Amino acid sequence: MTMSTRSLGTTGPQVSALGLGCMGMSALYGDADRGESTATIHAALDAGVTLLDTGDFYGMGHNEMLIGEALRTAPAGLRERALVSVKFGALRDPDGGWAGYDGRPAAVKNFAAYSLQRLGVDHIDVYRIARLDSDVPIEETVGAIAELVEKGYVRHIGLSEVGAGTVRRAAATAPISDLQIEYSLISRGIEEEILPAVRELGIGITAYGVLSRGLISGHFTPDRQLAATDFRAHSPRFQGNNLKHNLDLVEALRKIAEGKGVSVAQVAIAWVLSRGTDIVPLVGARTRERLGEALGALDVTLDAADLAAIEEAVPPGAAAGERYPAAQMAHVER
Repeated sequence: MTMSTRSLGTTGPQVSALGLGCMGMSALYGDADRGESTATIHAALDAGVTLLDTGDFYGMGHNEMLIGEALRTAPAGLRERALVSVKFGALRDPDGGWAGYDGRPAAVKNFAAYSLQRLGVDHIDVYRIARLDSDVPIEETVGAIAELVEKGYVRHIGLSEVGAGTVRRAAATAPISDLQIEYSLISRGIEEEILPAVRELGIGITAYGVLSRGLISGHFTPDRQLAATDFRAHSPRFQGNNLKHNLDLVEALRKIAEGKGVSVAQVAIAWVLSRGTDIVPLVGARTRERLGEALGALDVTLDAADLAAIEEAVPPGAAAGERYPAAQMAHVER
């Protein structure tokens, strides 16, 4: 494994070629083992992964406290290399429901204060609202984060799941390091407008969902039983004929992976890595085993013939079903 670094845009930090998305260690994908989660974060840092991604609403603060514990118990050298990216703004209720987004400046500073405490840090490396608050201009939300930057509580400003127009407005307000957005072989919606816009502005991409929540990992089976609390139990791409169609795509990808002597997940991650040095894939590994597999993608080289074969096996728009249920898609800009 060779761990290189990539830049989160012209104004952002240098980070590892892969980042670790920690959400699944706390919420939305079934039960997770806290000890194994902590060990996985430690293993990632030891392997050279520097970027840890979370949201203050993942498990209602559980994920931030988990990361805080992992950082406190990591060897000093590993702890110091960690860069933490935090999403905020999603409103929850005690039943686990979702109640919209809050991007008001006062709320931004309130969310940040709680995150700093839960993480046990004196600053957040990248701070971003999880989804656009349609009632608050992005200029006001970004301006509030910029004030936190001036005071030293935040190092860099990010965005999440917004369209090209919002990116431009935000970038005119303050320097933006990166846009976090879903990007994978079966989620290529950013390629037409969003990716060209961020590249024009010198903004990086942190790509989440590179394995589409396990759908294109090569490990998901059609008979898998999902708990009602598992996001995938309600995700359109995991339902009925959609699932069958999407797993057929995975089998086509598996033939390419087997020809190279690597796993399906490694090919899928390597494909995202091949899309540009300004893109940092976030891998949602919850165990050291899955982390090790993901890190192996760094040693996978895809030549022109490989990329053409992948494009034929999984062409743009090939997936069946939307990325999120309709209610959540309403909060996603395109």
